[in-house]
Amino acid sequence: MEDVKRYTEIATKLLKVNLAVQTQETVLVVTDSHKEHIGRFFVTAGRELGLESVHITMSPRQKSGEEPPFVVSEAMCAADVVICVTEHSLTHTKARKRAVKAGARVATMPGLTLDMLSEGAITADYDEVQSLTERVSAILDAGKTVVIEKNGERLTFAIDGQRAMSSTGMFTQKGQSGNLPSGESYIAPVEGTAEGTVIIDQSIAGIGVVPEPVKLKVMDGRLVEASGLTGERLLQMLGDADGRLLCEFGIGTNKCARVTGNVLEDEKVYGTVHIAFGSNSTFGGTIDAGVHIDCVVGEPNVWVDGVRVIDRGKWVR
Repeated sequence: MEDVKRYTEIATKLLKVNLAVQTQETVLVVTDSHKEHIGRFFVTAGRELGLESVHITMSPRQKSGEEPPFVVSEAMCAADVVICVTEHSLTHTKARKRAVKAGARVATMPGLTLDMLSEGAITADYDEVQSLTERVSAILDAGKTVVIEKNGERLTFAIDGQRAMSSTGMFTQKGQSGNLPSGESYIAPVEGTAEGTVIIDQSIAGIGVVPEPVKLKVMDGRLVEASGLTGERLLQMLGDADGRLLCEFGIGTNKCARVTGNVLEDEKVYGTVHIAFGSNSTFGGTIDAGVHIDCVVGEPNVWVDGVRVIDRGKWVR
């Protein structure tokens, strides 16, 4: 009972502080059967705050970026606040985009565990996370080219004309959305411009902490080679079509985040960067692949327009 009380109190704080729920608002909690037990804490918290809290449980999706059932998508559009506690991410789906357009505040929490609900990134000072994330986004907004270097391997791509997204963990206004826990600035690279190789040495969504570094080779914006057994798994998850297109570059901005094997938290770790393959039509790109897989790089070197901004995981600008 003490654990139930503690997790409900944490869920209550997230509703009040990060989502700024108001009297008379409707809260929709979307879960799948794998995460239903965690979603219930948010339903209980909402009801204890006097809100109309609705809980929908669906079958698990097969991969991140796969759309939820139509009935779930429609319900998301009708709610004031939507919390998605699912095994695979609904962040980069048309359903999430439609709900935001309808004015909902949406927090996606893919792969959330009870540990992540009480430790690590969730405990951050979100005013600090918001400030840092917005400063990083300003650098990306002004940039034209990015270079990521790790262990002598380099990946380059253009971001000219693209706009960075700030996932601050604070979704207090209509139409705001992002992950919880949060802390990242991310952008859609110009499609077809990515060239080179990158070393993934932290984690891959849907796989977890990588047992050994994975070298990815990208040509004309498309993943063409991935080393080792983990690389083979990644290629299988992405499929043979547009799922292999580079769709995202992100920078972690949460100083409390840990590498746990769950990319929801891993990609938020301060001093890491991540790239993703698959869909980006929900945040400035045109790729609609039905899959979105993030890959995290630890202690990278990063240049924006030839100026080093991260030196082995340390910010120099």
